[in-house]
Amino acid sequence: MSDQPTDTDQSNDAREDQSTGHETATDTDTDTSGPGPILVPVRVLEGQSVEPGVATLLSRARVLLLGYHEVPDQTPPGQARFQFEDRATERLADVAGELEVAGATVETRLVFTHNREQSLNRVAEETGCVGTVIPNPAMRLEDVLVPLRSERSLERVAGLTGDLLAGLDVGVTLYRLEREDEETSGRVLERARELLEARGVDPDLIETRVDTSLTPVRTIVNTASEYDAVVMGESDPSVTTFVFGETAAEVAERFHGPVLVVRRQSHDERPDEPTYAVDRETLSETDGLGS
Repeated sequence: MSDQPTDTDQSNDAREDQSTGHETATDTDTDTSGPGPILVPVRVLEGQSVEPGVATLLSRARVLLLGYHEVPDQTPPGQARFQFEDRATERLADVAGELEVAGATVETRLVFTHNREQSLNRVAEETGCVGTVIPNPAMRLEDVLVPLRSERSLERVAGLTGDLLAGLDVGVTLYRLEREDEETSGRVLERARELLEARGVDPDLIETRVDTSLTPVRTIVNTASEYDAVVMGESDPSVTTFVFGETAAEVAERFHGPVLVVRRQSHDERPDEPTYAVDRETLSETDGLGS
């Protein structure tokens, strides 16, 4: 882990953010070579940590550990930084150390902000993050669920899953929701299996599963309860659902373990689609979701 600069004006984004008064940031020098990092946001002043299951999931990853603290509207972010930066930096270094012991390569950034969603989205965009982990607690990592909702996202989701889990003694279930007349699941699951095996995942650790459902979020969450973590594709590029996407955010809110959301590629014209079209009003009535 690189040493953090103490002067926030050493980063371009810090200058811009301070000039608008929206946030103030301290970051390490970011390694821009190779695939982008995986963003791991932690509430650094609230004692949030990375538990062993999350550390195992990220043990082969390049991680951008984002410590953030959301400040009240009436408090200038620069004032919060002046008051809390030393304590936050120390805590962020502790969390980074836990990830590094597991094997991850870690860069850190510290943000004091009025708007958490905007800040996380901006950092993810600027640093080219390939995914974001919602670090819900997980004491172990033995089985991972990988819902595959779109052929368009298949290469990204299965590819990143393979990169992270290759060589680990962790089971992977490739999971597909479909409608009764769909015929693509077999092709999607077979291609995903090929990608995992090509990246070094033990074929004996790979399983496939297909379900039908009119309430996909509820079904994914119920199925996920049998697993230690979920890896899934982003479904909505809008800032209002920041780095996660609408469906992924709903799953993360309901599932108590860690969720890795693989981000859309910037050149994608459309968000990932669910396996079949689902009317939001139907979801609200049958799955307990708001519009």
